[in-house]
Amino acid sequence: MRERRSLPVVGQPQPERADAARNRQKIIEVAARMVTECGADDLSLDEVAREACVGVGTVYRRFGDRTGLLLALIDERERRFQAAFLSGPPPLGPGAPARERIVAFLHALVDRILTDEALFLLLEKGGTAKRFTGPYRVHHIHLATLLGQACPGADAAYLADALLAPVNAHLIACQREERGMTVEQIRSGLETLAGAVTRVTS
Repeated sequence: MRERRSLPVVGQPQPERADAARNRQKIIEVAARMVTECGADDLSLDEVAREACVGVGTVYRRFGDRTGLLLALIDERERRFQAAFLSGPPPLGPGAPARERIVAFLHALVDRILTDEALFLLLEKGGTAKRFTGPYRVHHIHLATLLGQACPGADAAYLADALLAPVNAHLIACQREERGMTVEQIRSGLETLAGAVTRVTS
């Protein structure tokens, strides 16, 4: 299976008027500052609108709901992450064997989640309808592509879900805070899991 080069990028901006673009940027900047100062748990679209000096309707029309705003907040780092696994240096990017890229991707995804842990924790509370769109959809397509290369004939889509299941903010937080696991232990466990999956199905 050939490497896909046209994965959908989360939050890719559509053409918009200059004033709409300014409002969008102002809202994102205010929301990012509020998360930094007060945490993400109490992020309110009404409060964001008030702080950004725009109408509440403007925020809801542009982002839909709090999940939409959270996706916009993590968008820039997500773009850089996607660029790294689509066209960056191996083993995360093209050029390494599929099995090595799978492990590198899972390791990098753990780091990616930890970078915006509070935002991912809130995003995961948005329900399955939102949780499995956005970044998850892109990650799933990429991982399924690699699994198709590493395990021809296997159900790559299902295996991609199985490998992504333990890489979520709530479980990682539990492993670190309640079980005392280090990030390296989590990464090592995912490597073992990926090795088992690709070995059994190859």
